[in-house]
Amino acid sequence: MEPNINEIRNDNVRLGVSGLGGWLVLIQIGLILTLIQLLNQIITVDLTIFTDGTWQLLTSKGSDFYDPLWKPTLIFETVYNILFSIFTLFILVQFYRKKGIIPRLMIVFYSLSLLVGIFDYIMLQQIPLAKELEDGSSIRDIIKSAITCLIWILYFLRSERVKNTFIQ
Repeated sequence: MEPNINEIRNDNVRLGVSGLGGWLVLIQIGLILTLIQLLNQIITVDLTIFTDGTWQLLTSKGSDFYDPLWKPTLIFETVYNILFSIFTLFILVQFYRKKGIIPRLMIVFYSLSLLVGIFDYIMLQQIPLAKELEDGSSIRDIIKSAITCLIWILYFLRSERVKNTFIQ
């Protein structure tokens, strides 16, 4: 049986739907919004904590708000946000270059985001003040992240557009 000309060319490159359109538009928007959100978080929250007295208030033993877990939690969150913003920027560059590593990078991106969200929630639940201030939004964020992870990981594993676009 001869191969269908619409599916295979002589050099074994699949034809069909490809390019950065379709559902990949949502991925692009999501990556850009994630980068903007992370940079905003770093500038308005993470760096501010270290300069406005919050760090001293939460990490000084004489403070009413002191807990020994604040220091590692705040450092972890800041370092993660910086590294994840760099990772997101790297993904965006590779995405627009249509590199073959993108499906794997996106699986890592979504998985890491979910796992770090769970880890951060668990860390914060160990701090009485943070636990008291929790309004349920963290659990909702984890659930949304898990659903996002499931949908987009499956998309990157099974999509014809992804297979045909990220081949370089």
